[in-house]
Amino acid sequence: MIIARTIEALQEAKKTLQGSIGFVPTMGALHHGHLSLIRQAREENDHLIVSIFVNPTQFLEGEDLDSYPRREEADTRICELAGVDILFMPSIDQMYEADELCIGAPAVRGYILEGEKRPGHFDGMLQVVMKLLNLSGAANAYFGKKDAQQLALITQMVKNYFMDVNIIPCEIVRDDNGLALSSRNVYLEGDEKNRALCLSRSLKRASKMVMAGELDVEAIKKEMLEVLKEADTVEYVAIVDREFNALEKIEIGNTIILVAAWVGKPRLIDNLWM
Repeated sequence: MIIARTIEALQEAKKTLQGSIGFVPTMGALHHGHLSLIRQAREENDHLIVSIFVNPTQFLEGEDLDSYPRREEADTRICELAGVDILFMPSIDQMYEADELCIGAPAVRGYILEGEKRPGHFDGMLQVVMKLLNLSGAANAYFGKKDAQQLALITQMVKNYFMDVNIIPCEIVRDDNGLALSSRNVYLEGDEKNRALCLSRSLKRASKMVMAGELDVEAIKKEMLEVLKEADTVEYVAIVDREFNALEKIEIGNTIILVAAWVGKPRLIDNLWM
């Protein structure tokens, strides 16, 4: 495995690759969710590039940029064992200049749900993802469905800017209890780990209701909020179509149910695609 810490080193390393490139961008603190993306990319491409970069432009003031989990040695070993060809770990100075062009999230879909709660977050996310996709030269790039709104906006960016890369959505990975894996789960302490399960339980409640024939969005949200009382603060429960338009009735095959809540220190998100 080649470790590239500069753009020049990445471009030089890419010269050794012949065939299709799969790409998995991460912020490190790798867990089994990341590993599932890496394994899928490894299976579906001739070569694999993984990036680790904690992107400062997508963190808002007061968020956990400085304390975000960083485990470079462990992450490097995980990538090596997983068959990564190039691990790209740039510095902030490599990725950004003092006076940058900006990419803006769309005015509607970029400022609802996550965009409303974290205004400006998607601008920074799209900015760095465009840079990384261009640098990787990948045919296929892999993103988890847990960040559903992020996935939708990246897909839109690739379409709107005519970028020559396939965005591959990958299934959510959960622990044995059903908690969606996240690097921020390390912040959970004591009973918070059990209380955090209310997010996935609320989605299971919604799924059971739909399977029983209930399609009314408000009725489903009401039941979900009952389950979510174990959380410290519920930021939103939303039921939208694949384009993130609000729904009044569940549309099987075109619905995403999303939830965001605080449990202890971390802000957690989860969703269900139906």
